[in-house]
Amino acid sequence: MNSPISVSTLNTQIKSLLETTFINVYVEGEISNLTYHNSGHIYFSVKDDKSTISAVMFRGNAKYLKFQLEVGQKVVITGTITVYTPRGNYQLLCNKIEPSGQGALALAYEQLKAKLQAKGYFNDDIKKPLPKYPKKIALVTSPTGAAIEDMKKVASARWPLTEFILIPTLVQGETAKLDIVNSIKYADSLDVDLLVVGRGGGSIEDLWAFNEEIVANAIYECEKPIISAVGHEIDFLISDFVADVRAATPSNAIEIALPDINEHRIYMDNLTLDYQNRLKNLFLHKQNELDNMKKLFEQNSIKSKFNFIDEQISLLKQNYKNYLLNLINSNQNRINLLKESYETNHPDKKNIDGYAQISLNNKIISLEDLKINDEISLQTPKVIASCTINNIKKQ
Repeated sequence: MNSPISVSTLNTQIKSLLETTFINVYVEGEISNLTYHNSGHIYFSVKDDKSTISAVMFRGNAKYLKFQLEVGQKVVITGTITVYTPRGNYQLLCNKIEPSGQGALALAYEQLKAKLQAKGYFNDDIKKPLPKYPKKIALVTSPTGAAIEDMKKVASARWPLTEFILIPTLVQGETAKLDIVNSIKYADSLDVDLLVVGRGGGSIEDLWAFNEEIVANAIYECEKPIISAVGHEIDFLISDFVADVRAATPSNAIEIALPDINEHRIYMDNLTLDYQNRLKNLFLHKQNELDNMKKLFEQNSIKSKFNFIDEQISLLKQNYKNYLLNLINSNQNRINLLKESYETNHPDKKNIDGYAQISLNNKIISLEDLKINDEISLQTPKVIASCTINNIKKQ
């Protein structure tokens, strides 16, 4: 049986599922329960004849609204689905709101998007990879906008080794689309590694040149990788879908295009430290091998062998010396014992009044072993007397 999960975990999983599934939704409905909060956020509901969904537009997006929202008003909303985890409520997070039936540009945008998607312009399998370390980057943008300064600042701090080629381009107005197309084609002919095409933020009308079909065709036909960097993070243009990579802002495009020099410095420091440690360990290993070989050589050298033989000879000499010494000591001990025995049994030491040594056939014999008619000798240190046993009386 599976272990239960907490309510917070369940809400978090639901949040992750919804927010990754409904990243960019396009909804039409009628406004109800409208509240303009003092914070600048707008809270309301969007409904049709069968369903209602809560919606919110935060102050950052609300300031771009060109009209006042009213209850009962029918609108078209671009946004994402988000979940307020503490309560388990999901809602529509609005990025853009337009009056329904009045957003001609929005309708044109959706129609072109569907057309190009059907033609395969947005397919991931045709997206070209970005070079890891670009040497030259072409910037297709206005030379006077704030975007170019932001990109230069980010590039200088992030990876100053890359060369940038500015292609001055009109990015707003009726003729902007043609100028963007010409600039893309010209940049594609240069010796560059990739193109950044874009501009700073503005209204949908200001950004509309990047929603034109001829611009989409130019991006699609470009042989070099292109990063589309138009407007702010909330802006999604046709160029974003056709380009190989979409950047939220021009500054973000440079962050995507260039490696981070600080990360590489850390990597190089770690690489250097790792190299030093490996080299140190290698030298230590080789030194140990050399020491072992030196010891092995010394153990098997002629000198070592002679030393070994010399030690063996010295050991043999010492063993022989010890053997002789032990032999002499052993014999000396035997002599000493014989001497002590001799001295102990010397007749002079047995000269006691009333006592004599009994011998039979020149052998000392005990009195208890005598028999009648035995011819014996009674001996003291000074006298020997021959006797015959005539009688034996045992007590």
